[in-house]
Amino acid sequence: MDDLFATHDALAVADLVRTRKLGARELLDGTLANLRKLNGALNAITDFYDDALPAAEGPFQGVPYVIKQLMADCAGHPTTLGSKFFAKQPLAVADSTAVARMRKAGLVIVGRTNTSEFGLAPTTEPAFGGATVNPWRTDLSPGGSSGGSAAIVAARGLPMGHATDGGGSIRIPASLCGLFGLKPSRGRISLAPIGETLAGAGAQHCVALSVRDSAALLDATAGSEPGDPYGIASPSGSFLDATKKSPGKLRVAFMRTPVGGAALDPMLVKAVEGTAKLLEDLGHHVEEAAPDYDAAALNAAFWMVMSANTYTNIQLRSAGRTPGPGDLEPVTVETAKRGGAVSANDYIRGVQTFHRTGRALGAFFGKYDVLLSTTLARTSLPLGTVRMDGTLEQFDEQVAPMTAFTAVCNATGVPAMSVPLEWTDDGLPIGLHFVARLGAEETLYALAAQLEQARPWRNRRP
Repeated sequence: MDDLFATHDALAVADLVRTRKLGARELLDGTLANLRKLNGALNAITDFYDDALPAAEGPFQGVPYVIKQLMADCAGHPTTLGSKFFAKQPLAVADSTAVARMRKAGLVIVGRTNTSEFGLAPTTEPAFGGATVNPWRTDLSPGGSSGGSAAIVAARGLPMGHATDGGGSIRIPASLCGLFGLKPSRGRISLAPIGETLAGAGAQHCVALSVRDSAALLDATAGSEPGDPYGIASPSGSFLDATKKSPGKLRVAFMRTPVGGAALDPMLVKAVEGTAKLLEDLGHHVEEAAPDYDAAALNAAFWMVMSANTYTNIQLRSAGRTPGPGDLEPVTVETAKRGGAVSANDYIRGVQTFHRTGRALGAFFGKYDVLLSTTLARTSLPLGTVRMDGTLEQFDEQVAPMTAFTAVCNATGVPAMSVPLEWTDDGLPIGLHFVARLGAEETLYALAAQLEQARPWRNRRP
């Protein structure tokens, strides 16, 4: 049981349960015991749900799963948002729509995973609960804000785990932990009962060891609810089916530097060039090109929207309570203050910047099918690099190389994925970032499956 997920992905484990080659209770009890052992070293899981019961049906029948402490509720339990202030209340009265769909697919929710406070930082080192460490090297962060889920999956404690993404928080930890992570298109997975997060920039899905698990989970969770502010056309087939098909000859653009950004570490440039060569060898048309948009204006708009949402969410969730000293981290407090001063005029202009950038990407994807870069503009993230106890100016500088390639996808709503295809000289994973036009998850899954076969990563583990 200890090494089951090193050799079986979630669909394979579910098949063992379905064919009664593995008992659902045996799987649940054995996984929980192993997770507790791993968590002692990783500090990835904040709460274990000891009342979890094996599921009876679904494509992921009986497979244990964890939910991040952000953007998703589990009935009867708090959603802490990584914050001391919300550690015990309010308790969720019902599952979020996505969580309910996960349960219906057969997943067994066994606990919640660590996140940075309010998901603000692309690391997972909250004052409440402490830092999660990267199983590849314990002086490194697994990234964030979905670092708890990524760390436990990278350690082979689970085959996949829930993750959310407001500026890169699925793809950043996937890159740093050697996992596959896809952020779906805006509106692909309902955020009900809430309407949206970050002016539509927020999304949720998972980090996973295999491409097909991610695709099958998206099949199970995709779809809108009545009244959702965003919707998107259903795919022509299933996402899982897309992983079994050739992507065809794709038009791929690649970038050696972020739009409006500084030069990358030579190791990252080498990773992009090596992946571009791999894509050429697989029959795709590859050339260097980049979309044209105002990166500085987009960054300013993104943080204004983030700040305003932070301020408002604290007001809404506190239900009249006032945070006391130490209840919120310094950067969270300052972010909320900045958000409280945002005018309606400025907020609308920020959202218009999102949409203007979306138009630019839309034009770009009229010529190309996929945009390739590295996921991050740095090779690793030592613990303590991104701090929540300094100034906002320092925080912004620390975050910039983490979101240089990812945040634009959130602002514009397009799907993007991090794929663990390259490695640093000292053996750490490097995620390669692939972006496609709005609604083109099928293209990304077909390409990811092709890459997974051409350059498999499953046996590369901490």
